Amino acid sequence: MKRTARAFWTGPPGHGEIRDVVLPDPAEGEVVVRSLWSGVSRGTETLVFRGGVPENQHTTMRAPFQEGDFPGPVKYGYLNVGVVEEGPDALAGRTVFCLYPHQTRYVVPASAVTPVPESVPAGRAVLAGTVETAVNALWDAAPLVGDRIAVVGGGMVGCSVAALLARFPGVRVQLVDADPARAKTAEALGVGFALPADALGDCDLVVHASATEQGLARALELLTAEGTVLELSWYGDRKVSLPLGEAFHSRRLVIRSSQVGTVSPARAGRSYADRLALALDLLADPALDALVTGESDFEELPELLPKLASGEIPALCHRVRYADIG
Repeated sequence: MKRTARAFWTGPPGHGEIRDVVLPDPAEGEVVVRSLWSGVSRGTETLVFRGGVPENQHTTMRAPFQEGDFPGPVKYGYLNVGVVEEGPDALAGRTVFCLYPHQTRYVVPASAVTPVPESVPAGRAVLAGTVETAVNALWDAAPLVGDRIAVVGGGMVGCSVAALLARFPGVRVQLVDADPARAKTAEALGVGFALPADALGDCDLVVHASATEQGLARALELLTAEGTVLELSWYGDRKVSLPLGEAFHSRRLVIRSSQVGTVSPARAGRSYADRLALALDLLADPALDALVTGESDFEELPELLPKLASGEIPALCHRVRYADIG
């Protein structure tokens, strides 16, 4: 009897549907995973849902197990936690993380799944991909003891970066966001909070993750001389203007990009698997539960994504719950 599953697809931009899937039989070295949870990464996934991936980035932006092509129909996503139903003895019955879209069951190579440590609840492990992005960003940024740091943009990525920076000795970390409600999240993560107009300046490092032109301009204003903005935002097909006149050159400011698709050159000896395993270990911290701000059933995804994309649901990570169905 054929194994079946159900998967969420984005069809025309702004519309989604759940489709039936027939799974292949697992080959040697493959695993069958039953999904327990998946996460919607609000920034990137809602941009994909809106059809905002630029044509020249269609190849770069492909998710590891994506099906279809941009702008759609496309099966997209990369935050999945499940249990191995069939596979090598070392993995059978284990809870694992995989960079897989929203689907009830799937078959992938055993090398594509990473066991979730016993210290990390399965529901929290959906954050692994985002915390991995934060790890890579901090490898790129290389903050030092005693640095004055601002994180501009309190979304999933910005909050993950702030949470990791809270562990650095002697640093002053402030989460900066236009939404006053992010103050509660900052408190849970153990960092300070400020609205953009009230943020502390003279920063050695500003991590920018607001995906707004105004946020990037404010990030530059918060720097001390020869300070660096690490740019984590991805703007899709939007154009951004920057104030590169005035004191930008005389203060010798730096804007540097960081992107999780490549392991930071500062840690060239580490593999993608090493980086993901580290992210999962870091998720033992219960403070990171503050990044999960909502939960829905898998069957609700077609109605959920438009609300996330429009901002009607102001989520960080919205968690998707799976029943034990094919």
